Amino acid sequence: MALLDVINLRIEFPNRRGNFVAADRVSFNLQPGEVLGLVGESGAGKSTIGNAIIGLLESPGFIADGEIHLKGQRIDNLSEAKKNCLRGKRIGMIFQDPQTSLDPLQTIEQQLVETINVHLQLGRAKAKKYAVDLLEQVGIPDPEVRIKLYPHQFSGGMRQRVVIALALCADPEVIIADEPTTALDISIQAQVLELMKNLCRQKQVGMIIVTHDMGVIADIADRVAVMYRGNLVEQGTTEKILGDPDHPYTKSLISAVPPPDRCLYRFPLVTYIEDVQERSGDLDLSNHWLGQKREFANTSENIIKVNDLSMRFVVKPSIFAKNRKYLDAVKGVSFDIQEGKVFGLVGESGSGKSTIARMIAGLYQPSGGSIYFDGVDLTQEKDLKPFRHQMQMIFQDPFSSLNGRMRVIDIIAEPIRFHKMVSTQKEVERCVVDLLEIVGLGRKSANKYPHEFSGGQRQRIAIARALATRPRFLICDEPTSALDVSIQAQILNLLKDLQEELNLTMLFISHDLPVIRSMCDRVGVMKLGQLCEVSDTETLFENPQHSYTQELVGLMPKLDMLRAYDEIKIRSAAINQPVAICG
Repeated sequence: MALLDVINLRIEFPNRRGNFVAADRVSFNLQPGEVLGLVGESGAGKSTIGNAIIGLLESPGFIADGEIHLKGQRIDNLSEAKKNCLRGKRIGMIFQDPQTSLDPLQTIEQQLVETINVHLQLGRAKAKKYAVDLLEQVGIPDPEVRIKLYPHQFSGGMRQRVVIALALCADPEVIIADEPTTALDISIQAQVLELMKNLCRQKQVGMIIVTHDMGVIADIADRVAVMYRGNLVEQGTTEKILGDPDHPYTKSLISAVPPPDRCLYRFPLVTYIEDVQERSGDLDLSNHWLGQKREFANTSENIIKVNDLSMRFVVKPSIFAKNRKYLDAVKGVSFDIQEGKVFGLVGESGSGKSTIARMIAGLYQPSGGSIYFDGVDLTQEKDLKPFRHQMQMIFQDPFSSLNGRMRVIDIIAEPIRFHKMVSTQKEVERCVVDLLEIVGLGRKSANKYPHEFSGGQRQRIAIARALATRPRFLICDEPTSALDVSIQAQILNLLKDLQEELNLTMLFISHDLPVIRSMCDRVGVMKLGQLCEVSDTETLFENPQHSYTQELVGLMPKLDMLRAYDEIKIRSAAINQPVAICG
């Protein structure tokens, strides 16, 4: 008997124009101890299916047809009270967005201990010890100290690890993991995937992993199901799907994965035949308002220069200085970024990458050191408004960085109006529509709210907003972590176009090393708040000097791309877009 059976599932969302079909006649099963990978582009219906299984479909969505069985028992038609008994205890869920699945008013200890006691009833002391052990298993450093912190005091990747610990704490029979490694660096990703695999094998837990990361699929999944626009187009063993796919969409999707062993000048696009009309390819910046050049008085060769930068957070406040406890998130970091170049930062989650980005953007006041922007020390400036439109940031977490009460058109228009980029409302609306088209959402998205989009689509909104002021320096904090490979390719090619046409300078933070290799001119490697190595990109990947850098490079996914890149050559010739390789 299968652990989980999904039979001809159809999910609909009513709207003013009728019912939108999010999933249509989807059928698959999950065996004990098996990992099933559910892949596809953002908005394909992957997360919707996971939410339907656990009974958390967002209103007004509903199951229009089909059945869901857990060990032979139908569960889709259970009462809400009975579904509550299933959630957590028998079916666990790792959500895509850790910020919205953690209570910001409770410490990590309170949330973990409460969940453990609801399902396992161990008592407070044993529950706390179990919670600390879980945090250590998922790679949280100093778990005894950090368990006392609140979610906002964690990096995005560390919050994701807490969410994984929450899903594991009740020993469920089925785990639905919705992009569980999206915000994790490559070393912690390997650790978490190994933890998940061991859990499935040892306890015969079935897992559905929803992801756009083909490296994760190759590493953990036993079987793969491919979703496209609500339909299950292909399923089979991982070896078959990744090595010899049958459906043209699957072939195109796999071919878009950046290779780990080379630098690409252009990222290949997913060009399945039905998408050709709605995805027009690269942007012609020479005839677009984004391409309007602005003159700046350059006072320094290095547009960004960071000297001995440090940041200390108080993790245990006290009126007595000797009783306070501190966390040194960044310790004596120095680097510079030349005008028109891309500088990459890599390292474990919690190593200080995002903290550095926020200090440069003026969101954190450094504990020590200096930050020069075009020769001006920003740490000594009282009014940073003149620099704001020249310096924009794409945040890691798109949901918490977007105002949920504002429509998309107002979110993107706000910086345009604030910095007086154009003079009339008509021009503002034209710019917003242009930006939505550029990031692959289209003009119909303008009047929607952020909650109506998937995680990847929300990230595209955040990118459009960051581009709205035509910035000179762009801080990209995991800008594609929530995007599937097809949209990632569009966005990264756009950033490359902007960099070349506008001489745009970027600080690019990512845990995706193949993306870093193709995007960056120079790379700095962070560990425990310190910069352990800085080098030209190809030198760093071909001949890493520091032992930690060697470890990171060695952990890159070994997905065999030979067949995929044969597909790329065929597609590229058809659409007249060469896939160039750096060097």
